Amino acid sequence: MTKFVRSFVFVFAALSFVLAACGAPATATESPVAEPTEAATEAPVAEPTEAPTEDPMAMYAPDAVEGDIITAGSSTVFPLSERMSELFQQEGYTGNITVDSIGSGAGFERFCKTGETDIANASRPIKDSEVEACAAIGREPIEFRVGTDALAVVVSAENDFVTSLTKEQLGKIYTGEFKTWDQVDATYPAEAILIYSPGADSGTFDYFVEAVVAPLTPNAEGKADITLGEEAVLGLEGAQFSEDDNVLVQGVEGSPYAIGYFGFAYYSENSGALKAISIEGVEPNQASVDAGEYPLARPLFIYSDAKILTEKPQVAAFIYFYLSNVNDNIVDVGYFPAPADALQGSLDAWMSASGN
Repeated sequence: MTKFVRSFVFVFAALSFVLAACGAPATATESPVAEPTEAATEAPVAEPTEAPTEDPMAMYAPDAVEGDIITAGSSTVFPLSERMSELFQQEGYTGNITVDSIGSGAGFERFCKTGETDIANASRPIKDSEVEACAAIGREPIEFRVGTDALAVVVSAENDFVTSLTKEQLGKIYTGEFKTWDQVDATYPAEAILIYSPGADSGTFDYFVEAVVAPLTPNAEGKADITLGEEAVLGLEGAQFSEDDNVLVQGVEGSPYAIGYFGFAYYSENSGALKAISIEGVEPNQASVDAGEYPLARPLFIYSDAKILTEKPQVAAFIYFYLSNVNDNIVDVGYFPAPADALQGSLDAWMSASGN
């Protein structure tokens, strides 16, 4: 083969290769396919909310009730009920509240016999005879414990010889067995004892006779006799009696040889002019009352009736306010809180009586 022919063949082969390369179908490249994604998260659906419920006690708010309220009874409970009535009015109550200090017995008479009052204040539990009187006019008294009193036995601040008495010594003074101070103790002056006492309508008088005097006036069977005790005290020659504790305060502070007794609040208000005597060596104060050591501590009550509470919402509201706020005020007034279970029992009694 000639040189020319070899060159031609070479060129032809090269062209064939180039043409073959140019004519080959291009490989199609697939477009990238997006991976399937989860469905878009739906917006959270708000849970249906309950409509706000009304406070069932709102109807008993001081500014939600109207109409008058009448209370009467114990002179001991009087300062506490007066304080609670003032606060009730400060919180928006626009009606009239009457708080009369006439003694527990007289208070029960107005509540149970004449039906004049909505609430009876008492420094002693209601008697069976008073419950019967209430029933006769269609009332069933409900007891609400509101606090504790330490009965204060007091002498003038000018008395520099008496600091403590036993219950027996005190009982003998109030039965007339001891007429002069030197009969109580030979070291005391031979001066006549000037006796002051709440009157027979007072729950304080009832309590004092039962706790102090009756054990010294036994009946034929040798048991403490309250009736004989009352007769002994009321028969004391020269003794001064009053249902107004302020009268007693003035009488005792007027002589170093006088002695009297009344609720602790009245002593607290007049502690500069009076001196509280320890009984059985125990002073009347918060600690001794809480510990159950002071021998002349007693419960304080108010009473009402379920029908009154349902027919007079203002009375129900006042008692609810009283029970809910009493512990925040009772010490300032001069008394001591009731045991927690007793106060809760009063609230439970109110809930039941008012239909809540």
